[in-house]
Amino acid sequence: QVQLVESGGGLVQAGGSLRLSCAASGRTFSNYAMGWFRQAPGKERELVARINWSGGVTYYADSVKGRFTISRDNARNTVYLQMNSLRPEDTAVYYCAAGKTKYVSSAFSSWGQGTQVTVSS
Repeated sequence: QVQLVESGGGLVQAGGSLRLSCAASGRTFSNYAMGWFRQAPGKERELVARINWSGGVTYYADSVKGRFTISRDNARNTVYLQMNSLRPEDTAVYYCAAGKTKYVSSAFSSWGQGTQVTVSS
């Protein structure tokens, strides 16, 4: 079982930036893929970005492509989500998730508690 703790959320104006972090423990970090999801009020949870075990393969939802960057530091057991050019529609609770396998297509088996991101217009 993997324990995940997100940080870095907050309130930012449209056009601004935030960097989310997710610290992992409990399994060897480089053995699994990671992902970021978000859930806005009244909406289903959606995938934002995912990254394979080495950081060499990434995937982004169309809505964030070119604005968000997922990365990982296996020495620090941490995955990041750099969010630039933020829009009010990016407002949501953001969750990190640990994959069952190391591949970018992996299903996810562990979730953090979430961190709130609010973008004001």
